[in-house]
Amino acid sequence: MIPVLTPAEMREVDAASAQPVETLIERAGAAVARHALELLGGAYGRRVIVLAGKGNNGADGRAAAVHLRRRGLRVQVVDSLDAGERLPPPDLVIDAVYGTGFHGEHCAPDAGAVRVLAVDIPSGVDGLTGEERGRALAAVRTVTFVALKPGLLLEPGRRLAGEVVVADIGLDVGTPAAGVVERSDVRGWLPARAGDAHKWQAAVLVVAGSPGMTGAAHLVARAAQRAGSGMVRLGSPGLADDPGRPTEATGLSLPEIGWPEVVLGALDRFRALVIGPGLGTQDAAGDGVREVLSGSTLAAVVDGDALNALGRDARKVLADRSLTVLTPHDGEYERLTGSPPGPDRLDAARRLATDTGVIVLLKGPTTVVAAPDGRVRIVTTGDARLATAGTGDVLSGTIGALLARGLGPLEAAAAGAWLHARAGGLGPALGLVAGDLVDRLPLALTEVAG
Repeated sequence: MIPVLTPAEMREVDAASAQPVETLIERAGAAVARHALELLGGAYGRRVIVLAGKGNNGADGRAAAVHLRRRGLRVQVVDSLDAGERLPPPDLVIDAVYGTGFHGEHCAPDAGAVRVLAVDIPSGVDGLTGEERGRALAAVRTVTFVALKPGLLLEPGRRLAGEVVVADIGLDVGTPAAGVVERSDVRGWLPARAGDAHKWQAAVLVVAGSPGMTGAAHLVARAAQRAGSGMVRLGSPGLADDPGRPTEATGLSLPEIGWPEVVLGALDRFRALVIGPGLGTQDAAGDGVREVLSGSTLAAVVDGDALNALGRDARKVLADRSLTVLTPHDGEYERLTGSPPGPDRLDAARRLATDTGVIVLLKGPTTVVAAPDGRVRIVTTGDARLATAGTGDVLSGTIGALLARGLGPLEAAAAGAWLHARAGGLGPALGLVAGDLVDRLPLALTEVAG
């Protein structure tokens, strides 16, 4: 995983270092200069403006200017207070006004169509939340130091930062609680299938859908199958039989009234439960969700209408249910907690995980997965292709299969989110629908294993 530090954690790392500040600034400046030269494709005849602030970020930019002048570039250092409304057109602007500890508001000068290289973070972007405070210059690349910062991963900071590279300047980050999930992490988490494996070893029970709302249930079941479950059984309250369910999934007949008792009686052979998508918002459905979750400790993914059913009672219902993953979007998060997640999404996910004692996967352009002990896994693999109906159902089925295959809930949620996003990346740029993700899950799994 790529380490992620909040601005406050980064200040602690800086304070604990025995390295002189001047040495760190020199190393940072050298790193920025290397990337500037790479973006420019060489030094001959190139002109660079370094837009510098008064703090350490400005000092990093000034150090980069010294390195670039030694290579023969024409470099103008412009104090940010004297920049005016528009910069003269160089070949590259180095934005070194504010770093990740920025507070307040910044109004960047107009750089026209000139490419921008940001030092640590685009000036004006909040290092904790990614919020743009004022007007920031959009960078084609950002050189950040030691570790990633949340503001580089959360929108709009993620978009404004462009390509992000982490430069090592010799500081020890220890073992950060947060990290960005990489392909190698997913590969390490996924278990190999034993030679004597049988279908029940990774069996998933899906309780989802209702009369007239079976589409979500079908997507969950198909995703669980494609993500490695050897046996998927699907039950939808009120449907004695569901002829539209995937051919390979068996059915569990659930009456409209009294279905929790049937579900609890059927759990013995299953390794994981996925409950909620398409169940509906009737009181009976909500009561049934709470009864099933209170009556079993089986590993579970709780999504969609099941989250709405839990509401503010989640902590009570989920007591002693550590093998559980909640997958709320912002609206469901508010129904669980009484307030929206707010801009600090790492903190929001952590707070809900701590309060409920289970894993929380907070959906969004950047997926944040938090554990009750404060560990956070961040998935940045996805893009706008996932913003279509039903993709969340595919995610739930994928995580359910990974739980059934033996992954812990934090790893199952993080790996499921990564594979889900990668499946989207293997699809068409336009017109992708949730079913396309299901069909590409085996390709994503094969890529990881290869």
